[in-house]
Amino acid sequence: MHQSVDSVADEAKEWRRHIHQNPELLFDLPETAAFVAEKLRQFGCDDVATGIAKSGVVAVIEGQKGPGKTIGLRCDMDALPMSEQTNLPYASKVANRMHACGHDGHTAMLLATAKCLASARDFAGKVVLIFQPAEEGGGGARVMVEEGLLDRFGIDEVYGMHNEPGLDIGSFATRSGPFMAGADRFVVTINGRGGHAASPNLTRDPVLVSAHMITALQSIASRFTDPFDPVVVSVTFMAGGNDQALNVIPASAKIGGTIRTMQPETRAAVEQRFRDIVAMTAKLFETEAEITWIPGYPVTVNDIERTKAAAAAAAKVAGEERVDTSYAPSMGAEDFAYLLEKRPGAIILIGNGDSAYLHHPAYDFNDKAIAHGVRYWLSLVEQELGAR
Repeated sequence: MHQSVDSVADEAKEWRRHIHQNPELLFDLPETAAFVAEKLRQFGCDDVATGIAKSGVVAVIEGQKGPGKTIGLRCDMDALPMSEQTNLPYASKVANRMHACGHDGHTAMLLATAKCLASARDFAGKVVLIFQPAEEGGGGARVMVEEGLLDRFGIDEVYGMHNEPGLDIGSFATRSGPFMAGADRFVVTINGRGGHAASPNLTRDPVLVSAHMITALQSIASRFTDPFDPVVVSVTFMAGGNDQALNVIPASAKIGGTIRTMQPETRAAVEQRFRDIVAMTAKLFETEAEITWIPGYPVTVNDIERTKAAAAAAAKVAGEERVDTSYAPSMGAEDFAYLLEKRPGAIILIGNGDSAYLHHPAYDFNDKAIAHGVRYWLSLVEQELGAR
């Protein structure tokens, strides 16, 4: 099964660079989805379904060793709305669109895996390859689940992989339990009473309230939650008043930001504490506050046994010394969490070497990682579906 990995990885490098040059956003991935579906049909997959979550593509490959369980392998396909600054010959051709998170590499690795699996079929059961749209803020995994992905294809377990800058090429990292944060966003509008800055007593200053509110919200992480339970509260936006009218106290002000948590129960408790602080601070200064709460991705929780399986598969191709099973949790978020809420599974990180970090304009997926990623996927299939 593994003899052709290097040659397929060379092909995948070209696929990756083609996708990199033609980035698309969120659910609107017509070219990427068509490219993926065409390749999967060329490889001879048993079923290629398109149009799931608008542009998601799912392929099924049946093994020749008889019946068995069905495992899902998932990658993401969408890019980011940012300008590339790599000056590479295969840089993005589209203004303000860039594959700055390596989804082009993830897609190429899973395509290469599909080609190898469809050719050999030396396993029992089925492999379902999931090419997902809208990981970058759109919750494409949630939409695919809502449209029946897991039941329609009979998926018993699900696995994901994401590249990690700073981790050596050929290395892997994961951990069981909470691995990536739940991410929620908020916007608070503080409604007071505007007036002349020389007579603040006649106003109810929302700018002052916003300052107190920002300070008070920092007590959530520092005084309300367990210091061994990571919580981040970041106010990243504030607006109020007019720099052309510096003698005017505005009638309203806004603040916004994000909250990250690592435990589902902490997530709920922090939201309630947030709401209490906002409401009570506004009341203290005789103003009113309107909260727009934008739920984000849930906590990504790796199943204990499936994490062991993922780590074992990685160790078979990389060596145990190059697989970190106690990697530090990340306060970044990943919508693979929606799949892990419904099925046991695990996500693993693959080294991208010494590169710019994710979402940076100088980032580029390292093509040297492709063969290692394909070998991991094949090892996992061999291990879990009894290939011989």
